[in-house]
Formats: sequence, structure tokens, C-alpha cells
Amino acid sequence: MPDTDLSQSYAVAIKNTLSGQPTAGVSAAEAPKDDPDKTGVPPEVYLPSDDLARVTDLALALGRPLLLQGEPGCGKTRLAHSVSHALAMPLEIAYVKSTSRAQDLLYTYDAVRRLFDSQLGAEGPKDDAGKPLARHARHYVSLGPLGRAIARAESGRRSVVLIDEIDKADLDFPNDLLWELDRMEFDVPEAPGMGHKAAQVRPFVIITHNEEKPLPPAFLRRCVFYYLKFPDSQREVERILAAHGIRADLSSKAASLISEIRKKDLNKKPGLAELIDWLLYQDAKGTSPDDLDALPDREAFLKDRADLDRVERDLAAT
Repeated sequence: MPDTDLSQSYAVAIKNTLSGQPTAGVSAAEAPKDDPDKTGVPPEVYLPSDDLARVTDLALALGRPLLLQGEPGCGKTRLAHSVSHALAMPLEIAYVKSTSRAQDLLYTYDAVRRLFDSQLGAEGPKDDAGKPLARHARHYVSLGPLGRAIARAESGRRSVVLIDEIDKADLDFPNDLLWELDRMEFDVPEAPGMGHKAAQVRPFVIITHNEEKPLPPAFLRRCVFYYLKFPDSQREVERILAAHGIRADLSSKAASLISEIRKKDLNKKPGLAELIDWLLYQDAKGTSPDDLDALPDREAFLKDRADLDRVERDLAAT
């Protein structure tokens, strides 16, 4: 079980960021030489609730993955970017697909390339000592997002790892990560003696889940869980919209309209991301608050035909 570490607080860091205080940033010199592009992320417009910031700090302190569920477009994925910027940690991202394997998050081994190089013999690629690369399997191992984060932690540097939409993968995917997420270490059997283990610090793993498939109890036991909801109050919605540079009068009217729309029995309720996109477009067009009553360009936030028909009938009846 990892030790409790209270040395970093996302709640404090994001508060400082939102109040205009500079963050430490991540310089290229601090990044590992083998992946200098992993130097953090640009400033992220993200306003977490107090509860979300608190639970993020809980997962950080415990060294446990943070499992996020919630409606699409509610900010699950963007939290990782926000934490990376606020705490000046490099960000590693794993976009999970139906064909993803758990091992790919740790490393990939190019056996075909090694075989090809070995067949070239003396004409094949060589290392700095002039020896054929094909003699050693480690030359054909590439670390994945979680593998890089563990290797970086081995050197005392903490990273944020986003495992996005884990439920898109096969049901065995989360089970195949139990040991690595628990111990934060792995070996590469194809290259004997090669492996990495997080020692003093642990990568901070954020996992998003859209509830398409259930997760095994053993996996859930290793996580801190949080469910992101659409903001409860209209004032909170207005605050988020203002942070994205949308006019106050437009934000106020839109927050009220979306609140009423979300009360309808819709198959797919509009999310924050869709609301922001819609309003950025309306703001750019110079749409007035009164014009929003007609819900212009409502296709930006209504993504189901039955929902669209229902809203249009309600508009026609008013």
C-alpha cells in the first residue's frame, strides 16, 4: 500500500492559478531526455467544484488512481490537463480503443523490426559501440504512457497519466493492470533485466469511464471514485462560461435556457462542453440574449433526433 503523501494539493494550486498567481511550470530541462515533448500542458480553463478538488487531493495523497464517471462533456478528461498545469507535472495520455491492450500502456516490443534487422547482418543498424542493435532486445522496446510515467517516477519526478475511456477496451483490460497500478512497477520479459519501478513518488493516474461496461471489483478497490455532475446552480454555470470569455449577459440567459432544457425528458441532455461550444459561436456572431430564446444553431447541443423534435415542438408551441 502506498504511503500517504500530503506534499501536493491540487485544491491549493488551482486556487492560486485562478487568482492569477503564477505556477511553477515545467521546463524542458526537467523533462526526461528521451521524451522532451512531455513538458506539461498550456494553461487550462477549468473550474473544478470544491468537492472535485477535494477528491483529487485525496487520490493524490493516497497515491491511488482517480476514477471519474459522469455525463459526456462534463469535464472528466480535462481534469488531467488542469492537474498537470496546476501542479507542473508532465502529462501522459492513453486514449483507449477497442483494440487496446493493457501492456501497450507500459511498453511495446517490435519483434518484427528486430527480426528484419537481424537478417541484415553486418549491414543492419548498429549502436554507438558499432555492435548490431539486434543483439539486444531493449533496443526494440518503446515505453507507453504509463511506462514513461513510472520510469520518470523512478528518477523522482511525478507525472499525470490520463487513461481515457477505459470502458472502450476489452473486459480483461482493467484486470491486466491491477499489479501495475497497485505497485507502479513492471518488467519487460522480452528484454531480461529491463524494467522500472516508482520509488519515492508515484504517477497520478486519472481514469475516465463512460459506464458502457462495468469495471471489476478488484479494479474498483484500487481507485478513488468521483462522479462529475452538471453544475447544480445557474450561478456556477455562469461562472464557468465567464471563465471561457463568454459575455455575462449571454451567459446568464444561456444558463437559464439550458437549465430548462435539461429538465425535459431528453435521451441525451446537453453537457457543459456542448454549451460552451454553442455559446462561443453565438458570441462570435454577436447574438443577443433575446435571440437565444429561439435556440439558434441548437444542433450544437441537441444530438438526438427525438430530442431535437421535442424541443422544436416546444418552441413552436410558445
